[in-house]
Amino acid sequence: MAKLFYQGHSSWRITSDAGCVCFIDPYAGVGYGTEADLVLISHEHYDHNAIDKIKMKPGCVTIRSQDALYGGIYREFEEKGYKVKAVPAYNSHHPKGSGVGYLIEVDGVKIYHAGDTDRIPEMADLSKEHIDYAFLPIDGFYTMSPEEADEAARIIAPRHFIPMHMKPGRDFVMEQAMKVRSPLAMLMRPNDEITLEVSR
Repeated sequence: MAKLFYQGHSSWRITSDAGCVCFIDPYAGVGYGTEADLVLISHEHYDHNAIDKIKMKPGCVTIRSQDALYGGIYREFEEKGYKVKAVPAYNSHHPKGSGVGYLIEVDGVKIYHAGDTDRIPEMADLSKEHIDYAFLPIDGFYTMSPEEADEAARIIAPRHFIPMHMKPGRDFVMEQAMKVRSPLAMLMRPNDEITLEVSR
């Protein structure tokens, strides 16, 4: 089964059962010594696109926000055993069209990385996706507040809601994480790794 490693902030590493490695929004923490097969960038702010940290295998595929949202179309990809679908992500600090969230399916598990966003109307459509793990930002300034993220989790209805992006310039802030009240919440700290469980 796939493994999920939290690097901090909005940075994650997924390793499929076949050993294919996907990094999402590289910037924070450690764990970049593992070579990448796939890299996903939600938007071009410096704290989400530190590509220079990553060692890439030959043939590594990088999908940036301008690839994922092209000509007004949120695109879908199949790469290295991962199914990836771009979805809307925006707020007053991140204009619509400048970034995306990602739905990622690997080894039968569906993940939603929201990118930098507020609670937006398009999230209602995500309830149909049967998401297993939703990574939602909670800093309350550049993105949703913990209370707004709780409501977004209620709308999206994932099996697990994992808070991320807790404070600018910080990989993890326990005080902010503890403001989350959703019964779906699952806390991961930097350097935590879990096995992604298939529910269906």
